[in-house]
Amino acid sequence: MNRSAEEQSNQKDAITDQQQSARAEESSDGWKNGTGSKRRQKQRKENSTQNISIPSSSPSSSSSSSSPDVNAPRPSASMMSPPPPYVDHTTAKKIKNDINIHKDSISLFLDHTHWDSHLISFTFDALVDGSITIFYFAKEGPNCNFMPMYPEIYMPKTIPFHKGLAQKFYQPSGTGIDIGFFAFDLLSRPSKEEDDIFPLVLYAEACLPTLMGTADIGQPPPFSISPHAQITEAALKLNNEGHFEVKVIKQILWIEGIRYELRDIYGFENCNEQGLDDDSETFGTCVICMTEPKDTAVLPCRHMCICSDCAKQLRLKSKRCPVCRHLIQELIEIKIENQTNQSRFRRIAE
Repeated sequence: MNRSAEEQSNQKDAITDQQQSARAEESSDGWKNGTGSKRRQKQRKENSTQNISIPSSSPSSSSSSSSPDVNAPRPSASMMSPPPPYVDHTTAKKIKNDINIHKDSISLFLDHTHWDSHLISFTFDALVDGSITIFYFAKEGPNCNFMPMYPEIYMPKTIPFHKGLAQKFYQPSGTGIDIGFFAFDLLSRPSKEEDDIFPLVLYAEACLPTLMGTADIGQPPPFSISPHAQITEAALKLNNEGHFEVKVIKQILWIEGIRYELRDIYGFENCNEQGLDDDSETFGTCVICMTEPKDTAVLPCRHMCICSDCAKQLRLKSKRCPVCRHLIQELIEIKIENQTNQSRFRRIAE
């Protein structure tokens, strides 16, 4: 009995040892299997990292992750800068102006025989005979036709003249106007509400045979302008001394059915209000090269300050007038001719 009990006890111990050994082996195999799994995961990660494609530097590649080529040529500064400005360069059209009223010389004076009336005086040049018509409160219509708006108060007066330079015009006594009939506001500016009614209009006509042969002072003219005329539109302002002054608003040329508005050109020297002589006029030298005579005006500032050669370079390199630094829109070349029978006015027709 005792031997049998010992054998059973030994068998149980052997079974227990086998079970413990099997458990240890299972634990060891499980640890090994876990470590292998981790290694396999790490290997897969490395393989996936190695399988990432690197974009090539060929022109066909468009990946945003590609690094810039430091050896590639860089664009020059001239390629990156904006294109140079371009300005139109044209030649002014020459228009013969037979009559010119010096706008700075226009003034009003009292009629000594009619103390309630004012008369007009000014200086003008004329290469041909003609006539001057004075309007008060006239409206400009088609084809530079003018119509008085208050004919019951003042009818236009037409006075003939002979050709000559630096002539002084005085309106004849008894043909003036009583300005007291009109409010200061009406006299001082054009009436925009009434389609540009100008307080004062002077138009000078060249060789109008119908008026030169038959018209008398004080008779209304036919209200149409000859094929060649200069029109001066102005307003009247009261100065600090209580006297009326003439402020010219615009001057117009009407030549062969074409209307030109006159603009002053700045930069003419040796021109005076005493008239135009036949001697050579000096207009100064170009402000850029300082050697060639200036013959080109800058628009819209109207400075005549450069020669034609410098103008060709300026229109490609700069945007501003060399005198006032105003932006240049256009360059106009003005040829000045010295002729005994050709007047040379300080204006350009647009």
